Amino acid sequence: MKGTAITLFAVASLALSGAAFAAGARTHEVTGTVLETTPTKIVIQKGLERWEIDLDPQTKVRGEIKVGAKVTITYGMSATKIDAGPLTKLKAAAEEAAAPITASVAPGSQKKEVPAVSPTP
Repeated sequence: MKGTAITLFAVASLALSGAAFAAGARTHEVTGTVLETTPTKIVIQKGLERWEIDLDPQTKVRGEIKVGAKVTITYGMSATKIDAGPLTKLKAAAEEAAAPITASVAPGSQKKEVPAVSPTP
């Protein structure tokens, strides 16, 4: 019964994390055996897969999660960065190259180079 309480707590704690309820974020569940736990992450084994899930200060944990315990974690996914790929980068570089070049120095105010004169021996 104690294991069930820990499992339910783990589910509830991750479900209540800020990312899980961000504007329409859908939640998911994973069940596995705890391999490692720190204040910032929990690592579980699900079949042949190893899952590392970040914990944040809003994650509420009731009881003590121990290595070897079976837990069910509810989590949400939200994007932190989106890179549309190399074509987007190439397009941005092409637009930058095609932009008109503007000089910040007034015409005629640039110092003209004078050929160096070597002293005669």
